[in-house]
Amino acid sequence: MTVNIEKMTAEINLMENAAYIVVDGQLTKVTPKKFGEDTIVWKDKKVLDVIRSERHRLIGQETI
Repeated sequence: MTVNIEKMTAEINLMENAAYIVVDGQLTKVTPKKFGEDTIVWKDKKVLDVIRSERHRLIGQETI
């Protein structure tokens, strides 16, 4: 990912799976994980938090 601070632009790779969040001109890349979900928490029209939860499929394993 290439960021040009002067122009306030970013160049991203469209072949890469990811989500991008911009807050006050700062770019954050949210990378994928194997299983789970990401929840975006908004406050005053801005992203405040990203909550990441993970899912474990039960297939007879002794512990998770």
